[in-house]
Amino acid sequence: MIALKDILYKVTLDTVVGSTNILVRNIHFNSRNVAINDVFVAVKGSLTDGHQYIESAIQQGAIAVICQELPNVIKTGITYVKVDDSSAALAIMASNFYGNPSENLKLVGVTGTNGKTTIASLLYQLFKKAGFKVGLLSTVKVMVDNQEFPATHTTPDSLTINRYLKLMNDEGVEFCFMEVSSHGIHQNRTLGLRFEGGIFTNLSHDHLDYHDTFAEYRDVKKRFFDELPKTAFALTNGDDKNGSIMLQNTKAKQYSYALKSFADYKAQILENQFNGLLLKLNDNEVWVRLIGNFNAYNILAIFATAELLGLEKEETLRLISELESVSGRFQFIISDQKITAIVDYAHTPDALQNVLETINDIRTKNEDVITVVGCGGDRDKTKRPKMGHIASALSTKVIFTSDNPRTEVAEVIIDDIEKGVEPQNFKKTMSIVDRKQAIKTACQLANPNDIILIAGKGHETYQEINGKRHDFDDFKIVQDFLKQLQK
Repeated sequence: MIALKDILYKVTLDTVVGSTNILVRNIHFNSRNVAINDVFVAVKGSLTDGHQYIESAIQQGAIAVICQELPNVIKTGITYVKVDDSSAALAIMASNFYGNPSENLKLVGVTGTNGKTTIASLLYQLFKKAGFKVGLLSTVKVMVDNQEFPATHTTPDSLTINRYLKLMNDEGVEFCFMEVSSHGIHQNRTLGLRFEGGIFTNLSHDHLDYHDTFAEYRDVKKRFFDELPKTAFALTNGDDKNGSIMLQNTKAKQYSYALKSFADYKAQILENQFNGLLLKLNDNEVWVRLIGNFNAYNILAIFATAELLGLEKEETLRLISELESVSGRFQFIISDQKITAIVDYAHTPDALQNVLETINDIRTKNEDVITVVGCGGDRDKTKRPKMGHIASALSTKVIFTSDNPRTEVAEVIIDDIEKGVEPQNFKKTMSIVDRKQAIKTACQLANPNDIILIAGKGHETYQEINGKRHDFDDFKIVQDFLKQLQK
């Protein structure tokens, strides 16, 4: 039990009805989880408004309610606290409730459209190899040193974040690397956390189903850097025109990385092959097992971050050469018939273009590139034609298929994608709604030395159709079909 007044420390209070000098057991923003002596925080979400469930939370035992609007009926014995923004209050309360765990380790946030998962995951790998106890909060998984937990969101809710950070404190974790999404920033999930540093990867078309404009999407990302303390570092991609915008109002120490422009950390690609990259990082040559221009940026960001966190340069270079690719990020298999199948999470126009340009840079042009791609339902519809245009322009053959249609009709999504195909590329394309059948067809169309790209879902092990998740793993499925071809 903890005093309500203690978990409200640093929360800006508008009105208090009742006493804050009471002991509470837990904090919840989902009324269904409330029990006796809990605090209920009524948060206004994009789909539901927690204020509708205040009465229900009280019936289940809540003795305190945090809200933006006081209910019409004030119940005796219940403490009501009115605040300007419940989500902001929740984040600060969560930190206080768990003992401000972010202050007891070095927390680094990674934000941007593409590359967040790769950078955070590889930093986790690198610091583990360096002998540290490390945490990871990513789209793929959550790691508390050696303990693995499933991930539900790119950036979890503030209670979940602080619960994991507290677990990390208990395990003696020294560094934690965390993906920071635009949704997470906008919904105040990272408020109240103390960051040692922030990394900006890039900005391209995504999440315009949630953010009204690209400028709003950019400015939400910028807010993360605006809120960094002066003790932190802000590391941005100097080759992205938005990199300098991220730094405009930050109090943190500023650093940049780039392949093309002047920067504190520079990289040059010396060799680019399917088995890896030879890079020059600030005049130090290193061979890495990752592939493509976009991974050169990722490796450079990792190299810079490791130095900013105090690792020796020689050790960092040695460890970078040992890093292994992240699940569902340019993950590939080569069959006995020399067919290369690549599974990648590329689900934005920019990411898809990066992956296909990488493949086209490496291949000899005597092979076909067969792309299997779709777009998620109930998400930004404006990117669908762009995905169709890029896939058909940069591939030899394209199979448009379902991704996670969610509550939309898969055929309608595919129609939207096909609108971006230019007339000269019509003959390259076909549509197969069933994703498994689409992957099978790609394998059947492939000849020795051809390359199959299966894009959009990457590490995901499910397909979401009409609110239900079905087991589906792109990598396992293509692996099985390629084995069948060998028989």
